Amino acid sequence: MPSLRHYHTFAIDAQAKSIVEITALEQFSPAWAAAKAEDQPVLLLGEGSNVLFVQDFNGTLLVNRLTGIEHKQDNDFHYLHVAGGENWHKLVQWSLQQGIQGLENLALIPGCAGSAPVQNIGAYGVEFKDVCDYVDVLDLAQNQVFRLSVADCGFGYRHSVFKQQYAKGFVVVAVGLKLAKNWQPVLKYGSLANLDVNRVTAQQIFDEVCAVRQAKLPDPKQTGNAGSFFKNPVVTARQFQDLQAEYPTIPHYPQADGFVKLAAGWLIDQAGLKGYQIGGAMVHQQQALVLVNTGNATSSDVVELAHHIRQAVAAKFDVYLSPEVRFIGENGEVNADNVIS
Repeated sequence: MPSLRHYHTFAIDAQAKSIVEITALEQFSPAWAAAKAEDQPVLLLGEGSNVLFVQDFNGTLLVNRLTGIEHKQDNDFHYLHVAGGENWHKLVQWSLQQGIQGLENLALIPGCAGSAPVQNIGAYGVEFKDVCDYVDVLDLAQNQVFRLSVADCGFGYRHSVFKQQYAKGFVVVAVGLKLAKNWQPVLKYGSLANLDVNRVTAQQIFDEVCAVRQAKLPDPKQTGNAGSFFKNPVVTARQFQDLQAEYPTIPHYPQADGFVKLAAGWLIDQAGLKGYQIGGAMVHQQQALVLVNTGNATSSDVVELAHHIRQAVAAKFDVYLSPEVRFIGENGEVNADNVIS
């Protein structure tokens, strides 16, 4: 069985029955059908930047390697049609080189364009849904591509329809982005708030985001990790008031519905867990939201560490963290909350 170590950024030495790299759209359905004919589960993957294999995968891995970017424009907007296998960060770089603004806050998010809508990726006050025009999806059983508008994608916090009705038997083959020429900088989060809203350029935002992420986050090419391991938890206004009374400096982000989003990394840090290690899995020293593979971690090391973090944060704050990372078992995705509870 081939190793999956080089197909996901956590670099856990799991295995799959077979791995097929897809470089042309017409290869997808036949490869999927061949696996189904052998009664094998199928897993669709881009760059594997947001997954943890908790077991060997008992089926076929289809890796999206579709590439290509098309650019159109009118008086008000730039329109990008981006193949699903394009590297996301390189897309952000390319757009700025073309004088196209609006993606700069999303710099250095690992993964490919086809994965962006699945998670509704986001950073520094911008989410994928804010720049999305449409998503092109391949129905693998019918071998037909259909288009979903942004309104049809059911985007929420790290959530979309691609985790529900389009989770199995469908693959994102392209995304359409709509970026306003009347660009407005988004400077709500972190050190971006120190920039001058009247003078800042998109390139300066990009440079600052990259500098902050590189200072805090380990490069998965050097140290195996899946980026932010946990979602930022959302609590009720009452629960937040109680927490703020006890922890006046607690970072918080009010939501439109009256709830309050907390910073999972801060909660983990306050629980004293930076550098905490189980086997080969460790809480990163600079950013507590990231769990790293120190070189020989097993999936059970990561699961045990995540369980310990969840319990420690709950004991201190009465807030239960949920993984942002997708957990993959022998037949496909499994409920991560159940695994670490």
